Order: sequence, then structure tokens, then C-alpha cells
Amino acid sequence: MIFLTTLPLFWIMISASRGGHWSAWMPASISAFEGTCVSIPCRFDFPDELRPAVVHGVWYFNSPYPKNYPPVVFKSRTQVVHESFQGRSRLLGDLGLRNCTLLLSTLSPELGGKYYFRGDLGGYNQYTFSEHSVLDIINTPNIVVPPEVVAGKEVEVSLLHFVPTREANGHRLGCQAAFPNTTLQFEGYASLDVKYPPVIVEMNTSVEAIEGSQVSLLCGADSNPPPLLTWMRDGTVLREAVAESLYLELDEVTPGEDGVYACLAENAYGQDNRTVELSVMYAPWKPTVNGTWVAVEGETATIICSTQSNPDPILTIFKEKQILATVIYESQLQLELPAVSPEDDGEYWCVAENQYGQRATAFNLSVEFAPMILLESHCAAARDTVQCLCVVKSNPEPSVAFELPSRNVTVNETEREFVYSERSGLLLTSILTLRGQAQAPPRVICTSRNFYGTKSLELPFQGAHRLMWAKIGPVGAVVAFAILIAIVCYITQTRRKKNVTESSSFSAGDNPHILYSTDFRISGAPDKYESERRPGSERRLLGLRGEPPELDLSYSHSELGKRPTKDSYTLTEELAEYAEIRVK
Repeated sequence: MIFLTTLPLFWIMISASRGGHWSAWMPASISAFEGTCVSIPCRFDFPDELRPAVVHGVWYFNSPYPKNYPPVVFKSRTQVVHESFQGRSRLLGDLGLRNCTLLLSTLSPELGGKYYFRGDLGGYNQYTFSEHSVLDIINTPNIVVPPEVVAGKEVEVSLLHFVPTREANGHRLGCQAAFPNTTLQFEGYASLDVKYPPVIVEMNTSVEAIEGSQVSLLCGADSNPPPLLTWMRDGTVLREAVAESLYLELDEVTPGEDGVYACLAENAYGQDNRTVELSVMYAPWKPTVNGTWVAVEGETATIICSTQSNPDPILTIFKEKQILATVIYESQLQLELPAVSPEDDGEYWCVAENQYGQRATAFNLSVEFAPMILLESHCAAARDTVQCLCVVKSNPEPSVAFELPSRNVTVNETEREFVYSERSGLLLTSILTLRGQAQAPPRVICTSRNFYGTKSLELPFQGAHRLMWAKIGPVGAVVAFAILIAIVCYITQTRRKKNVTESSSFSAGDNPHILYSTDFRISGAPDKYESERRPGSERRLLGLRGEPPELDLSYSHSELGKRPTKDSYTLTEELAEYAEIRVK
């Protein structure tokens, strides 16, 4: 609080000047405390040619024109004044010296107003000056605050110099006036309107939100005058208003709204800004896979799997439920196969997961390689038919041909009467069927070729004695075993009879012939069945002559049982559907 003490009143003595015209000077306004006294400094002038013996003067209240009969404050001729000013006004100046200073005492509110001076030089030489003073009667000190007070800049208030701060805004500045040797004391206050730039005082820290939820960001600033608040992201204005605080509402946030948001506060005196990071949490996106899709055996294959999520996911690459590569809290995973082999061909999965979900993408790696003829490839005889099985693994699909060197004949898969082929994945199974070859099966060479190479193999032959039990099946085996027991019993009984009769003329006949027959069928190849029933066509193509030997034993077909197929590579089980044994 500031205390001001009144200065001693002083007389302003102004020497008369020779101006040559009617003029006056006095303060335009003056203030004084109620109950105190005040002087109104005044000087006047008149034309030089007027040389009055005595100079008189009159002070009027609120009007300069005598004809309006304004209240007389002071009159030097008669000392007659208005009742309001009796005993309260007197002249301090010397009119002869052109000094018209007026003293008013025991001030009260009704004395506040305009005061005019009139010069009286006698006769018609009287003049009321338009210049006047306005007296303001106050009860408290009048603290004059500059129209603009800025924090940090020095300011003067009622003779007081100080540097205001932003904290002083709105506080009251006090002034006390006291008169020595009296009980008069006056106090006055004025509120300080301190201008200062914005300071952001309230704002979210970093915010985490789950995808689809609602987010509210708050920015509050302190300034005078109030600031313009603006929410921005990547230079784009999202919302703004002149206010002390401003919310930014985000409904159902998406990963695209993840990022840094800035709040800018500014007014005419400066600006401030702060940022907040919004992190939107979400499950991984469906992984994308690029890199090597087709590789040649022995080459290096590189697979890159990538995704996007928050937080970063666990990425894993599987093949047939076997983990080949994995990485934790990374958005990209690279799988490198330094030298691919046919076993690397197949379907792979890239799986991305975090605590908010899991996504997966399947992809295929195709390994190209030269043909490989598998060990299950062979020839097998059944009755008067020979079937040769050639199983090839390759990529791309190979061509297969069967060569019979002894006949100088080559048969390929385009000749569907004799060759049937079926592909499953990387495997190609080709079957060559020859009739009338059981007694002297020929050499058969299987040759397979593709863009990457050629492979040949002479197919091993599996004899009829090794195929018989496989062909007749378990039911046929039981029947054959029963027949064998019957033969043994018959021989035993014959020998017993021989011993009893002791007949040397008894002789047992030859053992009866045991005969089996089979009928080969390949699923899905009806054309082949028809070709087998075309008399002579196959023999003419392959250069095979002769008819099967006539047997003196008759046989008939009676279905005894069927064996299920285990896989596509066991010829003896796949082709033998039934067999019977008949003794004649």
C-alpha cells in the first residue's frame, strides 16, 4: 500500500506581463479532499493602453455571465459573496500584479464545480474570461493508473514507480493522504489491470486409449486479456476459441488419430504452446508378406512379414505347426532359408499378436527342382498282366515315359490306353499296364524330365510268387490254407490205407493244380479298363505276340474279400481288389 503525504500549500506569484489583450490562465481541473482547503492558481492580463488606478476582480461559480446572476465566490469591491462561500473564500493573489489566485477552505461537496474570473478595471473596462477551473471534491485519494500496465515493464502510478508482475493483476493499489497537525487522513484504492502473455497451466499428460473409445483433451491458459486457444495436429487447426480453457473431443478414436497434438495460447502480449501425445492401442493388422515366392533348389529364399499394431506385436512364422522364426515387439520379421530344398515347399503362416488380438496370413513357397524317382517305383506281375509304377517328385510337373529296351518301344503318358498318370502335390504317379508278359516280364526303364533335369531308373520287378499272397488277400489265404490241410489229410489217409492193405499197386495221383486269378482296377481311370478289354490292341502296340497258355483246369470268379487301400504308392494293395482259388 502506498501512502502519500500532502505538500505544504504554496502561493503562485506570477508577475504581471504586458500582453496587450484580455487573457487569463488557471488549471483546467483541480481536486481537493472534503474538509480541506484548496487554492486555484490564476493570472490575467489586459490591454496595455488601459492604465487603471485600481484593479478589481470577481470570481463566479458555474457561470461566467453576470446577467445570469451566478453565485459570487469572491468580490474585491464589496466583499459580498454567496452564502455558500461566506467565510470560506478569499483572494490570495494581488490583482494589481494581475494575480487572481483564489483560496477556498472547509470544502464540502456542494463547492465542486466550475470557477470563472472577471476583471474589473472601472467603467466599461470589465471582462469575464472564458478560461475556468473545475474543482472536484473527493473523499479518497484519486489514484491515476495509466491506461496500460504490462507485466515486467516499469509503470508510474501517482508518483510511484514500480514493475508489476502477472500475480499483481486484479490486486488493489492503495494511497493514503494525511495532513500534519490534523486528524485529516484519506485512503484510496485502485485495482491493477496488469496485462500479460498467456501461460498454459492445465493440460493432459500423455494419453493412452483403446481403439474405438472416446478421448477428451484439455488445454487451459492464464493470461490478460483472455487468450485465443487453438488445438492443432500436424499443422491443421482442429478447434479454437477465445477462452480460458478448451476441450478437444475425439469420438471412437482410430489408429489414424494416433500422434502428437499441440495447444497454442496467444494474445496481444505473447503466446505459449504445449503438446500431448495420444497413443491409440489396437490389435495387429493382417500381416503382409513379400519376398521370395518361387525358388530353385539350392537358392536362398527370403520372406519378410510385416504388420502394424500398438503396442508392437509378437511375430511368428510357422510351417506345419513348427516355428521357423519369431521376434518380440517388432513390426517386421524376416525368414531366410539359405539353401532351399523340396522339403521347404509348402504352406507357411505369419501370425501377429498382442494383448488386443491376433491376425494371421498364409503364404506358399514353391521350390522348383529336378525330378526324383522314388524308391517305391517298381513293376509287379499278376496272372498275365504286368503293371509298372513310377512315382516321381518334382516341380514343375515332369513328363514321364516308359522305355522297353528289348522291344525298342517307348510309351509316354499321352498314350492313355497304356499309361495312366495322376498328380498329388509334388508327386506324379504313372502306371504302365502290359498284358501277356507274366511268363517273361520285360525290362522297363522310367524316365522323368522337366526344365531342371532328367532322371531315369530301371524299375525293379516283383515276381508272382511274392505277389500271390498279397493278391489273394487274407480271406483267400484262409481258403488256401484250408485246401492245403485237406491235401495233407488226403495223403495221410492214403498212406494209412496202403499200410493196411499192403498193396504195392496203389499209387497216388499228381497233386491237384492250385490256380488263382486276379482282376486289376485303377480308381479314376475308366479309359484304362476299356483298353484292357480291346482284344489285340495292346499286343500290337507293344509288339507282344502269343496267347496265354491254355490250362486244363477251369476256374470261376467268386468274390472272397477286398482289401482297403492304404496309400497311393502301394501298387499291390491298391490294384488287387479280389482273388479266388479253385481246385479242380
